[in-house]
Amino acid sequence: MTAAAKGVLGVDIGGTKVAVGVVDREGNILAQGRKPMVANGSPEAGLDAVTGAIDSMLSSSPVQVEGIGICAPGPLDPKSGIVLNPPNVPCWRNFPLAEKISAKYSVPVKVDNDANAAALAERLWGAARGYRFVFYATIGTGIGTGIVFDGTIYHGNTGSAGEGGHVSIDYRGPVCGCGKKGCIEILAAGPAIGVRARDKVAAEPSRGKMLLDLAKRDAVSITSHHVSEAFESGDPLATEVLEDTVHLLTIWLGNIVDLLDPDVIVIGGGVAAMLRTFFDEIKRGMPEWCVNPRASEIPLLMAHYGADAGIAGGAALCSLNPR
Repeated sequence: MTAAAKGVLGVDIGGTKVAVGVVDREGNILAQGRKPMVANGSPEAGLDAVTGAIDSMLSSSPVQVEGIGICAPGPLDPKSGIVLNPPNVPCWRNFPLAEKISAKYSVPVKVDNDANAAALAERLWGAARGYRFVFYATIGTGIGTGIVFDGTIYHGNTGSAGEGGHVSIDYRGPVCGCGKKGCIEILAAGPAIGVRARDKVAAEPSRGKMLLDLAKRDAVSITSHHVSEAFESGDPLATEVLEDTVHLLTIWLGNIVDLLDPDVIVIGGGVAAMLRTFFDEIKRGMPEWCVNPRASEIPLLMAHYGADAGIAGGAALCSLNPR
């Protein structure tokens, strides 16, 4: 790597950490690091945590940085780069993050939420490269989604589009953290898988031996991670839990296809890795929940970027070669 090489910085801000990486024009992460985030102090302390992580990366990288893309906690305004009132970073309220970072480093700065940015990274460099109408979902502790049409993130009128995790599929279902009932997030994200497993074990303890053993005989401690372990070992109850989850996701994705008609669906996140073996089952089941006669033809792909999706996504916001 020569001193003349160019790249962008991807910055991923969370409630506890700031991850920063140097990304080249092909989407390769050349270097990365992380620092603690100061989420509960003053606005300036939070900003100092971010600039400290950026400074540390810049000091060790020979790449000429031509832009900084930031995945910041929402709600936020992607047009102005203002972070509005994120629950995970309470130090910032109506905070002009893009303006502050741009003033310090004199480069273009873009700010967006992590799912939108990760969707763009997958479109530019990852699993969705070459597709026009991309629907991306990350399934982990929650469900975040992003929509990319012809290489551009779809933000909607106010910048709040793409909250696919809070599409309800059961108006009588459990109350989601957002306040609505039956959102796919409360039904199919990681915590929901743990709840479903605990309920099945409580109803039929004899079938839950493997899950109980993994949780050290403490049924209330069973999590989606235990379900994943048990499933990998062929446990029937764990398989049943995941099949129930897949059924719910199939209904949800059928709605998404009817609404957006994407030409590819990309799924990332820790739960997605667990469910990867069910992707073909989801595709086969989708026509039952979708009026689009070609729903089963839509590729359902595992995301290219895993734990580094925030860094790649941030960089994609300021990509040197969007296409």
